[in-house]
Amino acid sequence: MTENLDNIKKQFYEELNSVNSYAELERVRVAYLGKKGLVTEQLKNLRYLTPEEKKTAGMMVNSLKDEIEQAIISYQGTLKEKEYRKEIEGAERYDFTIPTNRELGTLHPITIVQRRIEEIFMTMGFIIEDGLEIQTEYNNFEAVNTPKDHPARDMQDTYYLENGQLLKTHTSAAQNTIMRKYGAPKKGEHLKVLFPGRCFRNENVDASHENTFFQLEGMMIGDDISIANLIYFMKVLLTEVFERDVKIRLRPGFFPFVEPGFELDINCAICGGKGCPTCKNSGWLELLPCGMIHPNVLRMGGIDPEKYTGFAFGLGLTRLAMMKYNIKDIRLFNSGNLKQLKQFTR
Repeated sequence: MTENLDNIKKQFYEELNSVNSYAELERVRVAYLGKKGLVTEQLKNLRYLTPEEKKTAGMMVNSLKDEIEQAIISYQGTLKEKEYRKEIEGAERYDFTIPTNRELGTLHPITIVQRRIEEIFMTMGFIIEDGLEIQTEYNNFEAVNTPKDHPARDMQDTYYLENGQLLKTHTSAAQNTIMRKYGAPKKGEHLKVLFPGRCFRNENVDASHENTFFQLEGMMIGDDISIANLIYFMKVLLTEVFERDVKIRLRPGFFPFVEPGFELDINCAICGGKGCPTCKNSGWLELLPCGMIHPNVLRMGGIDPEKYTGFAFGLGLTRLAMMKYNIKDIRLFNSGNLKQLKQFTR
């Protein structure tokens, strides 16, 4: 038995060292460990031995079996390394020092603005999250205090999917998920989260409305949050983004998920407040709905509104980019017009 196992072991390693592919390795594995493999046959032959012989021989055969199994697993790594080397040696080589006349790509203006805002809020301790584009009806509406019979749903002509879910109409759809993910903050601490995303509504497309657009939502929750905190963060945001003093106005506004709610409007940078198609000749462009988070929203997010308060704001990233770069028509962003878009670089 011992001599037979030694011969099998020697033969195995000779074949293993000549293997050059996963298919060949599998063939060797089957030849030794398969149902009719050499090692398997040795295990079957144990039945012809006496109990004492069977015990000793069984340990030897199982030891060889384990050794072969480990050798095959180890050789898989060797094969992988061989493949990497083959790819590297056969790869087409490039001389990156050769000058090229190809134009380099640029970031999209919305991406530039989004990254800048994220940088601003990260310096103030905000976490960056990302909400799903396909949402449940509950997260998009009910969880932000907009039940099925609420008239506010008529303001958001929604794209519904066949499975009952929908394309999110606003970044607020992520509020409930984020609150449940992080929970209520400890006493004296704050939950500060920023979550940008793409939204969808069945809008009549014009110079200031698109059916696909980007928003950026912010939320801060703690046991000492007031409207003063909201105003401070909004002032810091706009000053940093525009790098200049910006004329704004704050007026009461209704949003089911905040109470009280406000509309923050920005003086139209396209016409300087004189009136144009972009601002519908009002001189102002609605930019930033905001307010104190409604107690019902906190409660549905698993946070006690008797102990905690918070503010939330939903920033129109697309409209902010229009103001920052003096873009008159929102449709440019989704047009794929590289001649126009490539001018917006850092």
